[in-house]
Amino acid sequence: MTLRVLVVEDDPAIRALIQSSLSVEGFSVQTAVSVSEASALLRHALPDILLLDLGLPDGDGAVLVQEVRRHHSLPILVLSARHQEAQKVQLLDAGADDYLVKPFSVAELLARIRVALRHRGTSVTASVTVHELDDLRVDLTRHSVLCRGAELHLTPTEFKLLARLVRSAGRVVTHRALLTDVWGNEFTEHTHYLRLYMGQLRAKIELDPAEPRHLLTETGIGYRLAIS
Repeated sequence: MTLRVLVVEDDPAIRALIQSSLSVEGFSVQTAVSVSEASALLRHALPDILLLDLGLPDGDGAVLVQEVRRHHSLPILVLSARHQEAQKVQLLDAGADDYLVKPFSVAELLARIRVALRHRGTSVTASVTVHELDDLRVDLTRHSVLCRGAELHLTPTEFKLLARLVRSAGRVVTHRALLTDVWGNEFTEHTHYLRLYMGQLRAKIELDPAEPRHLLTETGIGYRLAIS
């Protein structure tokens, strides 16, 4: 299941970094740049976790902590340049699960997200983002796929499908999970999409697509990216 994250951050560089980093990890990311935009998104659909800056153009993000806590128990992780202890304590008492002071590393942010979700009963392990076996090397962070020494050019959907398999390298990913995570909930019955794109990936990656070495079929279940 793809976990949904709402990132409320008005700094475009920080917002883009968080969005790209979480997307690589397999999260579905929505962004907002103001209190009003975030409130509208929260009324429409609740994310699994909220990442919240405080200094927003139309108000203080602390208002959202109180608003969300009145009705929902989803984890809230505050991201702020404000480092005063009193403010941290106030926000934690108001219902925030954690407070991360800027600047922070992506690794720490991801770890804090995993902890916050785990406290709500959702177990999340760090995703595999680099896969290497024989003549294939995939680096999700760099959006790079090397095969037999050459850079492969994948379509966005092909890369998204391969990335989903990389994040679960060595484990079977069901047809339904692949269709949901790559195409969306409304495509869970469209197995012909999966066959088509898997065929295209194998044509680009495998020496012999009829006898795949990397992209393996688990008959009647799904697909698996080989790790040995």
